Amino acid sequence: MDRFKRIPVREQEPNVRATNFEEVCLGYNEEEAVAEASRCLNCPKPRCVGGCPVGINIPGFIAKVKERDFEGAAKEIAKYSALPAVCGRVCPQENQCEGQCVLGVKGEAVAIGKLERFVADWAREHKVDLSQKDAPKGKKVAIIGAGPAGLTCAGDLAKKGYEVKIFEALHKAGGVLEYGIPEFRLPKEVVRRETKRISELGVSFICNSIVGRDITIDQMFESGFDAVFIGTGTAISKELNIPGKELTGVIQSHYFLRMVALYNSKSLERKEVPVDEGDTVLVIGAGNVAMDAARTALRMGAKSVTVVYRRGQENMSAEKAEYESAVADNVKFMWETSPVEYVGRDGRLEGLKVMNNDNEFIIPADKVLVAIGSKPAKRIISTTKGIEVNDNGYLITKEKPYGMTTLNGVFAGGDVVHQPATVVLAMKEAKKVVAGIASYVDAVKLLGYKREDIQN
Repeated sequence: MDRFKRIPVREQEPNVRATNFEEVCLGYNEEEAVAEASRCLNCPKPRCVGGCPVGINIPGFIAKVKERDFEGAAKEIAKYSALPAVCGRVCPQENQCEGQCVLGVKGEAVAIGKLERFVADWAREHKVDLSQKDAPKGKKVAIIGAGPAGLTCAGDLAKKGYEVKIFEALHKAGGVLEYGIPEFRLPKEVVRRETKRISELGVSFICNSIVGRDITIDQMFESGFDAVFIGTGTAISKELNIPGKELTGVIQSHYFLRMVALYNSKSLERKEVPVDEGDTVLVIGAGNVAMDAARTALRMGAKSVTVVYRRGQENMSAEKAEYESAVADNVKFMWETSPVEYVGRDGRLEGLKVMNNDNEFIIPADKVLVAIGSKPAKRIISTTKGIEVNDNGYLITKEKPYGMTTLNGVFAGGDVVHQPATVVLAMKEAKKVVAGIASYVDAVKLLGYKREDIQN
C-alpha cells in the first residue's frame, strides 16, 4: 500500500448536499478504516499525540483498528475522550493531530479524525460497554451547562467515582453541539447518543433549569454539593455597532442556527426561522460560525449567500476544511470588505453599505447574519457574590487548584474562561479542571476543611 495516499472518505454529491441537512461526510466502512489505519507508521515518538488537546493514545487505538479490534480501539479512546463521535466529526484535525503526522510532510496525513469517528460509531452500533468507573467517593459535584466543557467534566468526574448532576438551561443537553453546529456537520442523533453514554456513567441531567433564576450556586452548596463547575460557554452574541443595526433582517448567526436546530427537531414552525426561501443573504465574519450560518442559509432555501469579511482570506479564523466545504456548497466570498451601515426602508433591511479599496457601495440583501463572536452571559455572576470576571466578562480562575474561580469551591472551564475556541479545546480545559476539582474535594474531605477555609 502507498502510505502517502489517504483512503478517500465517502461524501454526499456536491450538487445535492447543499439542498438537505443530511450529514455531508459519510465516513469509513470497516474495510476502509482498516486500510487507512494500516497507513500509520506507529512512530516511536508520535507527534500526533502531542497535537491532540486531550492526549489520546492515537497510535494505540489506530493499531487496534488495523488489527480489527474495534472494541479495544473504542476502550482505548474512552480513556481520554468523553465525546469521540463528536470530536471525530468537528475537531480541526488539520491544525492538531493530523497536522503533526509525519506522513503529511510528503503526502497526506493519516485520517485520524475519521478513524476516531469510525471507532465511536462502531462501538455504538455494537453496544460496547464504556461505562467503567471507580468506586463511589460519596462526594457530589454540580455542573452548570451541558456543552462540551460541562459534558467532559461530568464524564471524567463520574469515572472517578463522583456523583454528578448537570444543570442545563435549554431543553436538551449538548449546548453548541445540539443548538449551534448544524446537522449536516454533526447529526443530533450523534450528540444524543454521546450524552446518553455519559448518563450511563451515572450522570444525571436537569434540563430547563436556569442557574441564577431557578437555582443559585449558594443553594447548590446548601443542598449538599461539594463543588460546582461552570461550563456555560459564551451565550451572548456580539453586535456590529454600525448604523441601522435595529432594522428587521439583521440577525445574529447564533440565533439563526438555534432556530434552525429547533425547526429540524420539529420544535418550531418554519415561519420562526428568520431566513426565508428566495432570500439574498449576507454573512458578516469569517469564522467557523460564519461558515455554518452561510451553509445553513443555503439549505433553508436562500437564493444566494455571500460572506463579507473586512480582512483577507489568509486572515480568516475558519478552519480550511470548513471554508472549502462552504465553497463547495456555492457560498460566495467578498474579502477586504468592511461593513459601514445597514441600509433599509420602513424599518426593514434592504442592503449593506460596505467599503472596499476606498470605494463605498451597497450590497442588496434581504437578511444579514452577524457572526463576529460572542461573550459570556452575566446571570450566574450577578446572582453569586465572590466570583470575579476580567474586563471582557470572562471568569478569572486560578492555577491551584486548577480552574477554581475567586469563590472557593466554584470552578470554571471552556469558553466562559477563555475566548471562544473549538469543542476539543473546551474539552482539554475541562479535563484539567477535573484534576483541580478532585484535589480540592479530597482536601476538604481528608483534612476536614470547610469550603471557606481553602486558600490558594
